[in-house]
Amino acid sequence: MKRAAAVVAVLCVLVQAAVAAGAGAHDHTLRWKWVNFLILAGVVGYLISQRAGAFFGGRTQQIQREIQEAARLRQQAEAQAAEIERRLAGLPAEIERLRRAAREEMAAEGERLRQELEAALAKIREHSEQEIASLAAAARQELRAYSAELALKLAEAKLRELITPEQDAGLVEAVLQSLERHAARVPVVEVH
Repeated sequence: MKRAAAVVAVLCVLVQAAVAAGAGAHDHTLRWKWVNFLILAGVVGYLISQRAGAFFGGRTQQIQREIQEAARLRQQAEAQAAEIERRLAGLPAEIERLRRAAREEMAAEGERLRQELEAALAKIREHSEQEIASLAAAARQELRAYSAELALKLAEAKLRELITPEQDAGLVEAVLQSLERHAARVPVVEVH
């Protein structure tokens, strides 16, 4: 309020100086024009001083909040950019670490597969050896049976060549008599 009064006083002094400098017939009307202007300027100045302070204070606070928010967003963006740059800087090392891990995993998987293959081959080898041994035993048994049958046939053929039918009948008769004598010595038990 004091400022507005001071401004009005200064304007009045300036108007008086202007009127004194331009003395003439239009002095009186010019003076009232300046008085009207000063009253209008004073009222407008008063209204502006009453309302403008709150308006400009609120606007100043809003601008300051927006500046602070922008600074905070800028710091976040800079932090994110720094993090991205850090990650990009470490990207070749990360790629190499992933490659090394993949190579190690492939080597471990290859070793595991090799061991599984060796174990499977050992089982197949063992099973094959057992199968071969079983087949060899069966073949030997079959060969023995065949050899025995062949030996019997050859012996029968030789006996047929060497023994005449009369000799054969005599041998049969001798075996029967031997059985009868043996039966006579063993007591017969009758079961009722």
